[in-house]
Amino acid sequence: MTTNHLLEIKDFGQSIWMDNLSRNIIESGELKNMIAQKGIRGITSNPAIFEKAIAGNAIYDADIEAGISAGKSVMEIYESLVFKDIRDACDIFMPVYEQTNGLDGYISIEVPPTIAKDTESTITEAIRYYTAIGRENLMIKIPGTPEGLPAVTKVISEGINVNVTLLFSVESYVNTAWAYIEGLEARAAKGEDVSKIASVASFFLSRIDSNIDATIDGKIKNVTDETVKAKLETVKGKVAIANAKIAYQEYKKIIQSDRWKALSAKGATMQRLLWASTSTKNPTYSDVMYVDELIGPDTVNTLPPQTIDACADHCHVDNRVETNIEEATQLIESLKDPDININIDQVMDELLAEGIDKFIKPFSSLINSLEEKVKKLAPVSS
Repeated sequence: MTTNHLLEIKDFGQSIWMDNLSRNIIESGELKNMIAQKGIRGITSNPAIFEKAIAGNAIYDADIEAGISAGKSVMEIYESLVFKDIRDACDIFMPVYEQTNGLDGYISIEVPPTIAKDTESTITEAIRYYTAIGRENLMIKIPGTPEGLPAVTKVISEGINVNVTLLFSVESYVNTAWAYIEGLEARAAKGEDVSKIASVASFFLSRIDSNIDATIDGKIKNVTDETVKAKLETVKGKVAIANAKIAYQEYKKIIQSDRWKALSAKGATMQRLLWASTSTKNPTYSDVMYVDELIGPDTVNTLPPQTIDACADHCHVDNRVETNIEEATQLIESLKDPDININIDQVMDELLAEGIDKFIKPFSSLINSLEEKVKKLAPVSS
């Protein structure tokens, strides 16, 4: 019998979630099978995933027609479709949530990406989404923008689980961890329970390498010195994993802080790092490199379906998130070398701006597709 390597990963303290959701996989029983056969322990979703699921799929037509009959707006119809899928997925994963005492079994839904830079609207929508969906194993995704982090603190203080998304830099991760801690501290100060709140910090990977590799390829074309070329080549495809390993070291420092220990004594659970954007974009790289290199305790890796299948087949499972830390630090430092000259802070800022845009575009496209579908399905008035 072939070994399913996904099932081995949990022995190293990492949970595998799936970065995909649609009504098809809910109603066909495929989602339940993913839990039973592949050990999937949670779901992440985003506007791009829902655009793919809903646009052009007749499985949603009956609900769209019901929304039209009820006089709902396109936005209200969108929410009714998505909230139903999220609610049903929460119910499917509730046994995982219960068996793991609230460690896993979460389904993530993102607040509208159009409000990523509006703190108050993010807070309002996060609370509204959580209340409307009404499941304790729901996580609200909030972008880790400067405007998003105060919203994270407030929403956590209200007892709502949060997935902080679009984290690229180590600094943004550290700020996110403290935003979570501040939210728990505010909740504890009100005398309220902090033991039932969960959070993950979604740290993006492949987009970093895609960005930096493109810059390096451009530099290599314009360089004749073989020594300089060799320096540039050594950085390709390695920055994202090095960056993630450094972030994990920061996680270890934070959980040793007095502030965290005080919350832990009250039953709080630490915000876990979640590795996101884990499908390899460069076909010359291993299709499981963002899994293999970052397995370790107190982490989550959310994988698209094709990476789940690849990992089940040929992941090399071992605790590697804490290996080669010195090399990782040196690699990031080497970006400052005049021959390489990559401003990693600037890259991270660009990726955050692009990340918001990459969610706004499919969100807008989905709303436009729904508008078209509503026009087609609406009864013709005589």
